[in-house]
Amino acid sequence: MALRLTVNGVQHSLDVEGDTPLLWVIRDELGLKGTKFGCGAGLCGACTVHLNGQPVRSCSTPVEMAAGGQVQTIEGLGGGDQLHALQQAWIEQGVPQCGYCQSGQIMSAAHLLASNPAPSRDDIVAAMTGNLCRCGTYSRILAAVESVAAGSSNSQEV
Repeated sequence: MALRLTVNGVQHSLDVEGDTPLLWVIRDELGLKGTKFGCGAGLCGACTVHLNGQPVRSCSTPVEMAAGGQVQTIEGLGGGDQLHALQQAWIEQGVPQCGYCQSGQIMSAAHLLASNPAPSRDDIVAAMTGNLCRCGTYSRILAAVESVAAGSSNSQEV
């Protein structure tokens, strides 16, 4: 099946089956390896990307649902060589340990801050609940998101 998909601002024409998970198109067809496979059932959040501005689990989203839409992955979040404010905050707060869940965590947090630039702690917790971290760095994730919301990160704006 031929379809068009715009990923990180670049339009692609792809010949893939419509029921192929978006994750595999992103990773295998487009070579963008930042989005990770975690559970394959949309439960852990490691594969979170934005589709038309909304967070989706790319492991359980058929590519045909994204056809003609705008997909943003972790690779498209920053501005070229400039880190996104959340990426900088992740470094400053020492969030990553194994790092496997981090792209999905950051993509969920980016959506939260785009829709609510001044979230409460409860708002952050609620928005991040669907993203699991096997290393248990939840307190550092919360601190990183709070620091960006408070404007204390020294990198580009959300």
